[in-house]
Order: sequence, then structure tokens, then C-alpha cells
Amino acid sequence: MTLARLAPILFVILWSTGWVSAKFATFFADPLTFLVVRYGTAVVLFYIVCRIGGVSWPKDRAGWLHAIVSGMFLHGLYLGMVWWAIGHGVPAALSGIIAGLQPLMTGIAAAYLIGEDLSFSQRAGLLIGFAGIAIAVLPKVLILDASSIPAYAVAVNVLAMACVTAGTIYQKRFVREGDLRAVATLQYVGALIVTVPAALMLEDLHVDWSLGFFVTLAWSVVGISMGAIALLLYLIRRGDVSKAASLIYLVPPLAAIEAAIAFGEELTVPMIVGTCVVVAGVYLTNRKVVAKPDVG
Repeated sequence: MTLARLAPILFVILWSTGWVSAKFATFFADPLTFLVVRYGTAVVLFYIVCRIGGVSWPKDRAGWLHAIVSGMFLHGLYLGMVWWAIGHGVPAALSGIIAGLQPLMTGIAAAYLIGEDLSFSQRAGLLIGFAGIAIAVLPKVLILDASSIPAYAVAVNVLAMACVTAGTIYQKRFVREGDLRAVATLQYVGALIVTVPAALMLEDLHVDWSLGFFVTLAWSVVGISMGAIALLLYLIRRGDVSKAASLIYLVPPLAAIEAAIAFGEELTVPMIVGTCVVVAGVYLTNRKVVAKPDVG
């Protein structure tokens, strides 16, 4: 199987574990503080990879700046806001619904900002994918006590989706060239520029330097920050951003399955049905449309 076919599958599997990792991380550190350590470790490891591989860095200041800015949106603002919102009372189920906004927002923004032409089946796929997310997690959301969920935390979670959408579009438009290893290194520098001040202002910088912390950190860095992000950058660069973003639809249902295994959380019938609907939506969005031959 080629990388082009394998990359979407690996990305979804690796990225979905971020939800489980986030829950584990709260046992050992404040959320933003954990992200600071994670991003800093990722910068060091990616830099070592670049040195060993003789990677060429961007040749001009604009290349450096674009990579750093995209990282500020994709990692610093997006993950920082999501982790902070969950830490301040947004349930994982509700956060999953909000995460389903990203592919829709990206598809709409890509059509207007970078001229991506979405076919009818792709538009239908985006809508069906969001419907699948709603089917999977809405039943749990409906039984929540809405008064116990801070409105400001929900607003931050929604804003995070806008940030990752902006970062994805920015990445596609301005970071078209250069070695992906160098780009990833600079993106995590951008993430630190955002996350370090936020952690200093909002948290006590608590860290429990235990074995559990280092195991969670190792997977978060190697599996997600390096593995999943490298695959995402690859998918964005080689295809339409709306197609790459649609893969995010698969993450919440898969994360629910992983949470059921890791934490014993309930896996409901709506989750199973919703996952099947999501798969159908992602298929419609990503399938290749065969052009009809001209007649005459």
C-alpha cells in the first residue's frame, strides 16, 4: 500500500489518540503547561531530525514567518484553546460536536479564499459527516446540565475551531514549498510563542514528574506532534484542504471507542450508528470523481 493511501488511515488513528492523551495528561499537569513541555520537546526532536537528515531550511524570511504563523494557529491557538476549554468544564461529547464544525468551516472557507471547487458529492459528504458526529455524541450532550457548562469555555472551544480552520487555509496558501520536517519544527516554535505566555498567565505550572507523565508525553510528542502532524501536513500539501479536513470527522467516534477501551466509558448504539454515517460522509468528500469524456 502506498503512502498516499496509507496516510489518511494512519493520520486518523494517531490524531484520535490525542483525546485520550489529553485526558491522561490532566492527571499529571495543568493542560497548557503540559502543552508547553510537549511543544518544546517536539522542537528539539524535530531539530535533531533535521540536522541528521541535512534538511534545507526556508531560504527567505517570509518562509520562516509563514511556517511560524501557521504553527501559532494550528497548534498554539487550536490545541491550547481546546485543552483549556475541556479543563474548564466543556464535556468531551460537546467538544466532539464543536470539533465537527471544522471540516464544514474549512470547506466553506477554502471555496471562497483559495478557490477550491467542491462538487455536489463533496458538499453532501461534509454535511453527512457532521450529521454523523451529531448522531454519535448528541444523545450524551442532551442529558448534560447546560447550566453547569461555562458559556465562556464553550465560546473558547468554538473559537479554537476557527483558529484551526484559519491555520489549515494559511498552510495551504502560504506554506506550499520546503521540507516538511523544517516546516514542522518552525510550526512548533510558533506554538510555543502562543502557549508559553498563556500558561504563565493562566496556570500554576503544575507538573507531576512521574512515569505516567513521561509515558503520556512520549506518545503525545512522537505519536501525535511528530507522526500525526507530519501526515496532516503531507495530506494538506498533496490535496484539497477540504478533503484533508474531512478526515477530522472520523476522530471523535474513534476517540469514543478508544475512551471506552482505556477508561471504560460507555459505547452507545448512537455512537456506532453515527460512526457509520461519518464514514459515508468522509468517503463522499474524498472519493475521486472521474471526469466525463468530451463528446464530439
